[in-house]
Amino acid sequence: MAGDGNGQAPEPPLRVESREELVYLLGEACELEHGLLCEYLYAQFSLKRSVQEGVTPEQLARIQVWELAIIDVVKQEMLHLSLATNILTAIGAAPHFERPNFPILSRWYPPDVQIALVPFGERALRHFMFLERPEGMSLRDAEGFGAVGHMRPLSNDDPQLTGGAEEWHTVGHLYRGIERGLAHLVDRYGESDVFIGPPNAQATTQVFEWPELTAVTSLASASSAIEIIVEQGEGARGDWVNSHFGKFVGILEDYLAVRRADPSFEPARPVIPVFLREPPDVDLVTLIEDPLTRRVADVFNAAYEVILQVQSRYFVHHGETPDELETLAKTAKHLMNWTMRTLGPIMTALPVGPQHTGQTAGPAFEIVRPAFFVLPHRDAAWKILRERFETLADVSLKLAEDPGLTGMKQIATNFQGFASDLRRHLTARAAVPTS
Repeated sequence: MAGDGNGQAPEPPLRVESREELVYLLGEACELEHGLLCEYLYAQFSLKRSVQEGVTPEQLARIQVWELAIIDVVKQEMLHLSLATNILTAIGAAPHFERPNFPILSRWYPPDVQIALVPFGERALRHFMFLERPEGMSLRDAEGFGAVGHMRPLSNDDPQLTGGAEEWHTVGHLYRGIERGLAHLVDRYGESDVFIGPPNAQATTQVFEWPELTAVTSLASASSAIEIIVEQGEGARGDWVNSHFGKFVGILEDYLAVRRADPSFEPARPVIPVFLREPPDVDLVTLIEDPLTRRVADVFNAAYEVILQVQSRYFVHHGETPDELETLAKTAKHLMNWTMRTLGPIMTALPVGPQHTGQTAGPAFEIVRPAFFVLPHRDAAWKILRERFETLADVSLKLAEDPGLTGMKQIATNFQGFASDLRRHLTARAAVPTS
């Protein structure tokens, strides 16, 4: 693909000679969508919520506009993760909701692709723009995101019995490589031998309110899914105004204008990413000291984990009725819209502890153990999910007794509702005689 006219060289094509390499690259795509989703949520949760936090009514109105724009991007990132998962399913692989813990500043990806949790502000917006930039565009990442280490991508002389890292630079570059790889394998083996996944395992529900969430069963439908992802992220072949990249450009321009009018303006809370426990894959993390904050963070991490469990079960379902699948989809959607959207700002208002005076707790979206959330067996999966929701409801109710934790009672009610929905299906299942 040609550069953008500013001297940027075309990005090299990716090498996809096997299903294994295709699965590897799609796994990276899923991790990238997952990581971007968490980055954007973190920035959203960091935003101030009232004039009592030191902003004027006019500034608060701008913050609320920016939050709505970020929410729109978050919803589309969820769509992109679902579409990438549909492509994985279509070629016979499992969903991929795993990722390293944040910050991802390692050799998992090409050295200029890094994922970290940053509060809303100029640095975050410039980082988001860099990650969502169109193919061929020359753009620097935000301060503090310089390339780390190096990687050795696959070469033409390497055997490719297993998948391996390749040198891609933008989201579009990665997905165009996947698209060309799919076409190459179809040319070699035929469409029916590439798209071998069960069609009924595709996610197509209208519950998510995404008309673009279509089944992937062929090269044409896979290309259509990729086009949606690339267009919404970086723009349609150079037209990026309404893309994620364009939205972040617009937010940054608006933010800088407000800052010029009032240099003291700060839209974000003083958050830092914090962990309950020191993860094995990240060095030098900040641990939460405040006891109440630790309890709320525990609920946040458990709620995040159960979202991954519900999504995993939805995408690897086997034996669920259409009504049960709709319940899984609704549960995943409402966990994001009702629970996380309330719980995130509750947490970012809480202190980290005495060693970090004046700083508040930014959720780190902790991954306790990769693939811990995969629930492959139907009856056991539904019972585990019901049990988790009941436990989360009980803990949230106890936290709601603290007068400073406004919103926890409603969160507890939501968890109770999710548990009740699952219990209804389990009861109906138990009433059906087995042959």
